[in-house]
Amino acid sequence: MIIFQGLVMAVFFLMELAALAAFGLWGFHFPPGLALKIALGIGTPLLIAILWGTFIAPKASIPVSIPVRALLQAIVFGLAALALYVSGKHSLAGGFLALAAVEMTLSYGFKMEQ
Repeated sequence: MIIFQGLVMAVFFLMELAALAAFGLWGFHFPPGLALKIALGIGTPLLIAILWGTFIAPKASIPVSIPVRALLQAIVFGLAALALYVSGKHSLAGGFLALAAVEMTLSYGFKMEQ
């Protein structure tokens, strides 16, 4: 069971990184000018990382209850899937969303909260 939990936690961490990459991809694919692309491509993942570290991370500076944390994680993963979708990565967006649902179900179902 320990190996399974470790695997679930590792995939969850990789999904967090993938979500940041999805936000960066979206920012750099944003239609208007180069300056806005750079600002959104770097700023959006940075903003999400700050949000994650403040409220969602295991050692968050402002810890929230488990239901609120799960909701925030679902929002971040859902927005990351949307970012992939609007960037033209439709299949990747669907796969990411499905994997996020499975990961969150496993994590919270087996009480392995992040």
